Amino acid sequence: MTLYCHEEQSQQPLSKMTEVHNFGTEAVTCHAWNKNCTELALSSNSTEVKVYKKTGGGWQEYETMTEHGQKVTSIDWAPNSNRIVTCGSDRNAYVWNYNNGKWTPILVILRFNRSATVVKWSPNENKFAVGSGARLISVCYFEEENNWWVSKHIKKPIRSTITCLDWHPNNAMLACGSTDFKARIFSGFVKDVESKPSGSPWWDGKMSFGTLIAEYSNGGGGWVHDVSFSPKGDKLAWIGHDSSISVVNANNGQKVAVIKEKFLPFISCTWVSEENIVAAGFDCCPLMFNYASNGNLRYVCNLDVPKEQSLGTQSAMQRFRDLDRMASGPDDSSKSMKTLHQNAITQVVVHTGTKESCSKFSTSGIDGNLIIWDVKSLEKSLADMKIS
Repeated sequence: MTLYCHEEQSQQPLSKMTEVHNFGTEAVTCHAWNKNCTELALSSNSTEVKVYKKTGGGWQEYETMTEHGQKVTSIDWAPNSNRIVTCGSDRNAYVWNYNNGKWTPILVILRFNRSATVVKWSPNENKFAVGSGARLISVCYFEEENNWWVSKHIKKPIRSTITCLDWHPNNAMLACGSTDFKARIFSGFVKDVESKPSGSPWWDGKMSFGTLIAEYSNGGGGWVHDVSFSPKGDKLAWIGHDSSISVVNANNGQKVAVIKEKFLPFISCTWVSEENIVAAGFDCCPLMFNYASNGNLRYVCNLDVPKEQSLGTQSAMQRFRDLDRMASGPDDSSKSMKTLHQNAITQVVVHTGTKESCSKFSTSGIDGNLIIWDVKSLEKSLADMKIS
């Protein structure tokens, strides 16, 4: 597997390391890793969350979580406390604790009248946020006195379904995107569980819970599919269904840089360093973008241009999988895509490292594949391209 940079006419190889894992014919809706990436939780477009352990070069399922009554929509795994939080279309969220070799659930009352769409632990893991189709966000924290999870709602001025969330590194600010074409930053500060954060370039006023700190319209329109704070938290990136990617810099007068080219819409994005962003979606391959210190946002490269494979080298099992997943047979080569993912990518997640120093990230897709991408070798290639 060879990755090429589109900016080089010679198609200079960028990386040769990927791990492709298949989890059946159903779409992998969402996935999350434990701290050392030896365990994986994922949901394949169903009510179940399956937890796997790494065994050799593959994954062995060791538990199935079955509490949700409708489709699981989001999973997040707290690295330090080793707790999993899940939410679903049944309007519920569960916090899962690992005790005596078993994952045990605690129901969290979200007080939603619509589906829960996305869930994210805060950096300090003392609270989590859940977005919903009820036009509100529920910030949940544990109340020691009553031994339960309490939720507080952020409502105004949200006017539509929350599609994505991301916490600021200071544990107090929360970014969200929604189907009203807006990306917003709110205060998620809960004085009962944390001390007041230090000053921020985003906001120097009173950090009351639910305060709207900033609001941005998505370029030419379209749902906001994902939001991501930069490692230091001074920049916010978001992607829209109009095939755009935008970045706003709090240290640069909150000016917004936008790229809108001939890509298909992105579904998920994350920072992989202080300057670089990986986004993926309906193009079936991850793309890298760079935000320079001068405020310019540019497309860098496509991270998946694999070598062509003739149908004659495919196994019988692979041909049956193609038939099942893509309605393509051995004589229908036109439906076989050249990318590793054979359908839209649903999620991009940091695998190894952090947003500041990510060496690997993972993508899940509608094709049932989960792919781990090694980006460590990109550093030299990007330096050679003199990106600043």
